[in-house]
Amino acid sequence: MPNKKYWIREMSWVEFDKRRKETKTVIIPSGACEIYGPHLPMGSDSFAAEAVAEEVAKRTNAVIAPMTQVSDSSGLKDFVGTLSMSKGLFEAWMDELVSQLIDYGFENFMFISGHAGSVAPIQSVGTKYLQKNGIRFAQIDWWRFTQQHDAGIFTHQGRMCHAHASECGTSVMLHLRPDLVDMDQAVCVPPAENEFPDILTFAPMHTKTPNATVGDATAGTAKKGEKIFQLCVDRIVTYMEKMWG
Repeated sequence: MPNKKYWIREMSWVEFDKRRKETKTVIIPSGACEIYGPHLPMGSDSFAAEAVAEEVAKRTNAVIAPMTQVSDSSGLKDFVGTLSMSKGLFEAWMDELVSQLIDYGFENFMFISGHAGSVAPIQSVGTKYLQKNGIRFAQIDWWRFTQQHDAGIFTHQGRMCHAHASECGTSVMLHLRPDLVDMDQAVCVPPAENEFPDILTFAPMHTKTPNATVGDATAGTAKKGEKIFQLCVDRIVTYMEKMWG
């Protein structure tokens, strides 16, 4: 007997028609394609979201919608290789996707967002359909989520661990895709002091770092990555089982 499929993209329409009647829960992963330090692949956000979605689906019987691998990465546009789409275009795509999945009978929507720039547009779409159609939705802002569950795992804390392409991100990628990580290129770029952390401002990434690393990438290890990945997946599964049955 073949293994159960979770990714909609891997199913025939016959298989999808069967699976949509077995579960009301769909996971929607999204990432980015942007410079992620000199040592990590530009698809790191996407690789992380995809892996989390797959592991959660296996434990909850959910299906997984097609992966969205580009988002608003305009803050990194000055670095070679970054691809970006506008927030409006990203939100419109998510709106269309959710609308069609609702039409197919899905009621529980779990968004795994590997990129911070996607969080606000997804929250807007989720809220719209919650109010319009009564869906249930939740969103995991992956890299901020790891920061809330990292006790005792990492060498550093705060931005030295959880800023862009630093200890946490490097560790997760060493766990998930070590073949794409070049630790010989990993660097430590301490975050700049912010005199006014209570005031929201914007500064392009190139004004903060010469290579899109903020924090200590050299402290990353696969063991740390495995620990934080599994702990966070456990937390997501617990939520889904308790809140959605």
